[in-house]
Amino acid sequence: MEPSGIGFVGCEQTSKTPGAPAARRREVVVGGRRVKTIDVHAHCAVPEAMALMGRSLDTDKLLMTSPAERLRAMDEQGIDVEALSINPYWYTAERDVARKLVAIQNEKLAVACAAHPDRFVAFASVALQHPDLAAEQLEEGMKKYGLRGAGIGGSVNGEELSDPKFHPFWAKAEQLGALVFIHPQATGVAAEIPNRLKGSGGLDNTIGNPLETTIALSHLIFEGTLDRFPGVKICAAHGGGYLPSYAARSDAICTTFPSRSTIRLRKKPTEYLRQLYFDSLVFTPEALRHLVAETGVGQIVMGTDYPYPWTSTSVDHVLGTPGLSDADRVAILGETAAKLLGIKLS
Repeated sequence: MEPSGIGFVGCEQTSKTPGAPAARRREVVVGGRRVKTIDVHAHCAVPEAMALMGRSLDTDKLLMTSPAERLRAMDEQGIDVEALSINPYWYTAERDVARKLVAIQNEKLAVACAAHPDRFVAFASVALQHPDLAAEQLEEGMKKYGLRGAGIGGSVNGEELSDPKFHPFWAKAEQLGALVFIHPQATGVAAEIPNRLKGSGGLDNTIGNPLETTIALSHLIFEGTLDRFPGVKICAAHGGGYLPSYAARSDAICTTFPSRSTIRLRKKPTEYLRQLYFDSLVFTPEALRHLVAETGVGQIVMGTDYPYPWTSTSVDHVLGTPGLSDADRVAILGETAAKLLGIKLS
């Protein structure tokens, strides 16, 4: 049951994609006001770039050359804008290949966004295994192609994002005001502890992906990266993994075993959660309520993981979570993401 004053208003709208059937666009209304909804966690792929690494698509839904099905899903779910990202698969590529691959992807992302400027924005791809090149690619992606930040993995060939070698990238991201979207990848934790994740349940994904993000964020905190680059804007997929749910232990380690924290932090580890952003993909109203309680409502943005079928009710999830005010819901549904990504709300 929806809270009073919150819901959908449906209006007929024919898709702008040639040949696509008419779709019913769901308009989200909170407190009597139409609000723009933004999904920060939406995947896509560029086959021409993947071919350079000998890879192929696992689903045609990742293609942006024929976005009709994606647009229909967005219209049905009440999602106005998607921020597109490509999960890194190129971190083993040599510099020249990585430069070419990223150039293809960022150009194609820009083309996809230009074709539907009211529905899509995108995160630039960067070759983080070559940090100086990644910094250049981020700047080019934002200034030349109008991309809104960078999508990166939770680690790079077994190296943590907090490693000093990546400082040039973080410095550039801070300088540009870029939003950096961190998403786990198959070459992260799941590849490093495969025996523990065998068997039923798809644990390499079920547990491995959130754990990859938890470790990445914890290193960024404890290694002082967030102190060194306090202005950097980071959004973590899947609600930040397990970190927000058990973050108080990070504070406790500093007092229980102080010698194990070798870098002096400017504040408690839990306080850094208030300068990070997290998507809302945590599945239950109680999980979202708790995430808000631990991080602050201003740090949560909506995420779907499209086209992977984890959820088709992300908007309803926000609308139906108890304890949120109308202003809270508006912020999570799109207002915060709009500020981070430079999207006009009207």
